Amino acid sequence: MEEDRQKDRRGIQSIEVGGRILQALARSGLPMMLKDLAREAGMSAAKAHPYLVSFGKIGLIEQDPLTGRYEVGPLALQLGLVSLQRLDPVRIASGAIAALSSRIGHSVAIAVWGSLGPTIVRVEESSHPLHVNLRTGSVMSLLNTATGRVFAAYMPRKLIESLLLSGPRLLGDERAAVESPDWNEIEPVLTEVRRQGLSRALGNPIPGINAFSAPVFDHSRNIVLAVTAMGPSGIFDADWNSSLAQDIRACAADISHRLGYVGETRAAG
Repeated sequence: MEEDRQKDRRGIQSIEVGGRILQALARSGLPMMLKDLAREAGMSAAKAHPYLVSFGKIGLIEQDPLTGRYEVGPLALQLGLVSLQRLDPVRIASGAIAALSSRIGHSVAIAVWGSLGPTIVRVEESSHPLHVNLRTGSVMSLLNTATGRVFAAYMPRKLIESLLLSGPRLLGDERAAVESPDWNEIEPVLTEVRRQGLSRALGNPIPGINAFSAPVFDHSRNIVLAVTAMGPSGIFDADWNSSLAQDIRACAADISHRLGYVGETRAAG
């Protein structure tokens, strides 16, 4: 029976080999010369060329007649657009945070940008119950929570400033002033979020609860949601370089990758 299943999964080796060329081109994101493309795919130029000819015939790859460089063709673009149209960021993230919560032993939530700001849409409870009033539909403070600061760091400044000015109390920012926010104080906080690729809260706004929140980006490099992990301060290691912080960054980066995001990994420290 196992042998039959292995036969059912048997593919066409030449397609798998040719797929390495497509993967190399996707990793680069830029048009490539034959020798460079072949090297990145781990094969000789003579071996790669017939694959490129065939891929060109069906529109997966095209060659610039002036530079000789290869890039993705119209069929590849059409397939990419179909894939993007079918993507559901929350659905993809839901499976990822379930695995993350189980691995780190802390509760993990997904937040998206709603009409009133950062809004919780999914909570994965851990085995360690938290006495926190966090539920689906909760709107998070922009400046006083890890989740809010992630969005504030990556959303357009004018939008954040307008929201803080027009509705601070709706966002849970009871201490927010009605006058225009002082960006001389706010910007260093948001700069740290961008530098770390992560936001954190240490017992604030909820005493005894720490949190990390990481941004998730889509193919257009816009933030689409935040992954927030939280737990009791006694067992939640909030060091920027802790294994917990790395797990949360990695989870958000993996979701971003699945949504088509191509960008440099933000290093901590």
